[in-house]
Amino acid sequence: MENDVCITANKSISHKSIHSQHSLLLSCFSSFLAAGWIKSPLVTMASREEVTLSEEEVRSRYSHLEKMTDLVAVWEVALSDGVHKIEFEHGTTSGKRVVYVDGKEIIRKEWMFKLVGKETFTVGVSKTRATINIDAVSGFAYEYTLEINGKSLKKYMENRSKTTNTWVLSLGGTDYRVVLEKDTMDVWCNGEKMETAGEFVEDGTETHFSVGDHSCYIKAVSSGKRKEGIIHTLIVDDREIPEAVE
Repeated sequence: MENDVCITANKSISHKSIHSQHSLLLSCFSSFLAAGWIKSPLVTMASREEVTLSEEEVRSRYSHLEKMTDLVAVWEVALSDGVHKIEFEHGTTSGKRVVYVDGKEIIRKEWMFKLVGKETFTVGVSKTRATINIDAVSGFAYEYTLEINGKSLKKYMENRSKTTNTWVLSLGGTDYRVVLEKDTMDVWCNGEKMETAGEFVEDGTETHFSVGDHSCYIKAVSSGKRKEGIIHTLIVDDREIPEAVE
């Protein structure tokens, strides 16, 4: 997902941000309950007996509603070891912050007095640094931006497209994503850094590696044009693979 900014306004979320008034009501109720300002009486008409639910019981019964409504932003980040999905939950009343990377919860803060701020964590095998910035726009509107290695997601991906090549192919019914890091000539395939062997050829260089029983190499030749620089081509079983655009 190229857009690195999500804005929430009056619980109406643009792009992939989702909010509703259920979260506001539930969070307010939970806050008042925790502070001891109110109790949760359930009076049955038959017995006229008062039943008080604890905060834990309230959260147990209704936490699924809070989880559904507090998801405010989703991003996809393409790195050498794969495309990673980042999800962010923000309770704009309780201040709750939860970060998921590829479906795994890595940060959870239930009660935060300060509703704005940032959360920093790492993504992928190379532990790439990521930061989610939370800024107030106006009223109940919040802006969420994702930074990768100190750059906005959009700027990071623009720079990355200049330093890497990516190919997507299918071999024997299995999908593969091959990434070349041009500055180091490291080759990644489906999240694994490959063992390679380089050699000089008449018109450039070849970087050889194997994917299963398939022979692969990336050929580097000069384009003859200063702006284009070196052209890298992936050859698998003597077949040229078209480059993918991410």
